[in-house]
Amino acid sequence: MTDRVRAAARLAWPAWAAWALWGLCVMLTAVALVLFVINGDTRPADSYGSLDAVIDIGVLGFPTVGAAIVARQGDNAIGWLLLATGLGNAVSQALLEYGAYSLLRAPGTGPGGAWAGLVADAVIWPSVAGTSILMFALFPTGHVPSRRWRWLVWAVAVDVAAYVAGTLLDPRELHYFPTVPNPFPATSPVMAAVGRVAAPALGFGLLLGMAALALRFRRARGVERLQISWMFYIAAMLFVSIPITTALSSVNFQIGDIPVDELFYAGLLMTVPLAIGMAILRYHLYDIDVVINRTLVYGALSVTLAAAYVGSVLLLQSVLSPVTRGSGVAVAVSTLLVAGLFRPVRSRIQAVVDRRFFRRRYDAARTLEAFGTRLRDQLDVDALGNDLQAVIADAMQPTHVSLWVRGSGR
Repeated sequence: MTDRVRAAARLAWPAWAAWALWGLCVMLTAVALVLFVINGDTRPADSYGSLDAVIDIGVLGFPTVGAAIVARQGDNAIGWLLLATGLGNAVSQALLEYGAYSLLRAPGTGPGGAWAGLVADAVIWPSVAGTSILMFALFPTGHVPSRRWRWLVWAVAVDVAAYVAGTLLDPRELHYFPTVPNPFPATSPVMAAVGRVAAPALGFGLLLGMAALALRFRRARGVERLQISWMFYIAAMLFVSIPITTALSSVNFQIGDIPVDELFYAGLLMTVPLAIGMAILRYHLYDIDVVINRTLVYGALSVTLAAAYVGSVLLLQSVLSPVTRGSGVAVAVSTLLVAGLFRPVRSRIQAVVDRRFFRRRYDAARTLEAFGTRLRDQLDVDALGNDLQAVIADAMQPTHVSLWVRGSGR
C-alpha cells in the first residue's frame, strides 16, 4: 500500500463522519423551521421572534465549513469544533421548537416537552461559548500555542460538564418555559449554584482564548501569521457590525416580511465560518491586506453614499414639496446624484485609506507616478537608468538592484 493510499484511507472515515454530522444538522434545522412555522407567534422565553429562524439558517455555515475542513484535514480540531457548534445549535433549536409546540401551542399533544426544553437549555450555551473558546485557543493548527496552555482545554471541559449538570439538576422552573417545573427526578440546589457560576465562567474563558490567539500571533511567522490575520479580521468585522445592526434595527424596513437588520445579522453570521475556512484551506488564494483594504474602502463608501442619499432626499423633499407634491422627483434626483458621486468618492476614499493604513503601497504609487512624469521629459538614457534603479529600490525595496542595458552595436 503506497503512502498516498494510506493517507486517503486515514482521511476517509473522518470525512464520512463529518458529512454525516452535517446531514444531521441540516435535518434537525429543517425540523426546527417546520415547527417554527407551525408554532407561529407562540415562542419560548427569550425568543428573538423571526430572528430565530434566520439564525438557524445562518448557523448552518458552521457545520458546512467544518465538514469541508475535516474532509481535507481530518486531524484539525477546528473542523470538529465548527461541526459541534452547528450540531449543538441544531439540536437545541429543534428541541426548543418542539417544546414550544408540546407545552404552549398544543399542550398535551406531544410527550416529553419539558425534557426537550431542559436538554435544549443544557446544550445551547456550551455549543456556542465552549466551542468558541477552544476555537480561539487552537486556531489555526488545531493545537494549543504551547504545552502551558493545555490547562485551558481541560478547564473548558470541566466548566461545560459543570454547566450541563447544574442545568439538569436545577430545582427551579425551566429557563425557556418559566411555568414548567424541571422534570428531572433528582435535583440539587448545590449543583444548580455550580451551574450558575459555570455560565459566566465560559464568558470569561473567551477572553483567555483570545489571549492565547494573540500570543500565537506574536510568535507566528509566515503562513500561520497570515491565517491568524483572518481571525483578527473576523473580530474586527463583528465589532464594526454592532453599530450597523443597531442602526438598521431602528429602520422599519423589511424584505419578504423579514427585518433588514435580521438579514444583515444572518449574512454576517455566515461570513464567520466562511472566513475561518478560507484561513485554513485557501489562505494562499486571498491576500488579507487586499481584503482589509477593500473592506475599508467599500465600507466607508457605502456609509458616505447612504448618508448623501438620505440627506439629499430629505433636503430636496423639504425644498421641492410645494412644487412636486410627492411625485418622487427628490428620490430620482438623489439617485442620480449618488450615481455621479460613486467614482470620485471611491477614488478619494481609496487614496485616504492607502495613505493612512497602507503607507508603503501609497508611497510606491507616488514614486511610480513621479517617475512616469520624468519619463515623458527625460531623454538621457543613463539618467533614466539611474532613475529606474532608484524607483525600483524605493517601491520594491529589494536587497540589490542592477540594470543591464544592451549596447547599440549588438
